[in-house]
Amino acid sequence: MCPEAEMNKELKIEKLCMSDSTLPRNKILAGDCVTAMNALPENSIDLIFADPPYNLQLKGDLHRPDSSKVDAVNNDWDKFSSFQVYDNFTDSWLKAAYRILKPNGAIWVIGSYHNIFRVGSKLQDNGYWILNDVIWRKTNPMPNFRGMRLTNAHETLIWAAKSEKSKYTFNYEAMKAMNEGIQMRSDWVIPICNGHERLKNKDGEKAHPTQKPEALLHRIIVSTTNPGDIILDPFFGSGTTGAVAKKLGRNFIGIEQEESYRIAASRRIKEVRKYDNEVLEVTQSKRTEPRVPFGQLVERGLLQPGETLESLNGRHKAKVRADGTLISTETKGSIHQVSAALEGAPSCNGWTYWCFKREGKNVPIDLLRQQIRSEMRG
Repeated sequence: MCPEAEMNKELKIEKLCMSDSTLPRNKILAGDCVTAMNALPENSIDLIFADPPYNLQLKGDLHRPDSSKVDAVNNDWDKFSSFQVYDNFTDSWLKAAYRILKPNGAIWVIGSYHNIFRVGSKLQDNGYWILNDVIWRKTNPMPNFRGMRLTNAHETLIWAAKSEKSKYTFNYEAMKAMNEGIQMRSDWVIPICNGHERLKNKDGEKAHPTQKPEALLHRIIVSTTNPGDIILDPFFGSGTTGAVAKKLGRNFIGIEQEESYRIAASRRIKEVRKYDNEVLEVTQSKRTEPRVPFGQLVERGLLQPGETLESLNGRHKAKVRADGTLISTETKGSIHQVSAALEGAPSCNGWTYWCFKREGKNVPIDLLRQQIRSEMRG
């Protein structure tokens, strides 16, 4: 490691080492996000979650009707002298992020009406391929105290692949299972971060003004990464990305220039415990399952040539042939061709159509396919 790199042993915070090509897994890098990303190896990151400054353009303090002051975002890191300056900043960090994303990598960016449309334009300018915009609808948004506008009750996330040709990760079946068997929609109802989850400093104040809820990151990470993937957050803040990544068995890299945020995030992540491997497995799409030909069931002796299969509805029967095809009194062919012909349908899934007899009961042949798939996965 180069001489200028230092390690704070208590907090495990690394300063960026420009000549070190080793990927700093599960570390918080101190410094500017563009410089930090430019020092990382090309094509090395699976997913980026970015919560950049919103450029809120607040003028003066906000007060509630009872005259108490609202703890709003008025930090220097959220102040830009013009839209052009903000656009240049956005362009620079998105370029750096693009370089380090793997060819099949993806990025999530969150923002409000102040910045998300400008960010979306820059994403497209830099070659990203937008997949979805997601509305995070807050169940407990902050009211509009001045009464001059609608209550701002949502934020927008943009999910984009590195390119149009990227084979990005999307755990469709897992999201469907999480939504009680219904396709996950692009409007997510999740409360803002508060209560026990909200980090506080030694004075009892918010450790970070825009801390995101873990539920939001949980959904993003489960839906678009796999265990062992590397997730980078260039605006690490209070460390929500790192905390959830650690729980879910993913690796993280955080970049944060504010020391107080790095300290809070490091302490937070230190207390996190990873879930057991067996509960980290997500429901996989059937398209990703290993292909098992019906003939393999015959080769393995799980079904015997001459054995009779019966349709699930009990109306039709067919015999298994040695080459892995079926023959009935009306037709012959694959398990799919025969079932379709017997039902007079253009197509039919033979795996769910045919059953075999075991101990006097009809058992779907798909159970035998699942048995082989389980063996293939080890």
